[in-house]
Amino acid sequence: MTDDERRQEPRAPIELKVEYQRLNAFFADYTRNISKGGTFIRTPKPLPIGTEFHFLLTVPKLGEPLRLRGKVQWHVKPEAAVEGTEPGMGIGFVYDSEADRARIERIVEDLMVSSLGRDLYEKLRKRTS
Repeated sequence: MTDDERRQEPRAPIELKVEYQRLNAFFADYTRNISKGGTFIRTPKPLPIGTEFHFLLTVPKLGEPLRLRGKVQWHVKPEAAVEGTEPGMGIGFVYDSEADRARIERIVEDLMVSSLGRDLYEKLRKRTS
């Protein structure tokens, strides 16, 4: 089964600035892609699998960065990256409530539609349903 076949939500190749803190260090990295369920953060220093953390996601058209909580689902360490892949970590969004989930999903869908266009977004959505 390919990654696309496993996906529950369409994923779009959108680069957004991500800021987060781990212990006493601050990080500013970028996403490689995003979906309603999570994102991949490109970083040479991925956090351990299972780590929950808060992060700020800079989304165009929002007045301030979006504050999110996520959990590291998987990662690619620099020494494990092969040609065509890059180091980083796959993050699943963690929601505080169903209202929070609906709000974040609406923002991500709007972002994907504005970036990809409605037609391409709908094609991606149909591939994963």
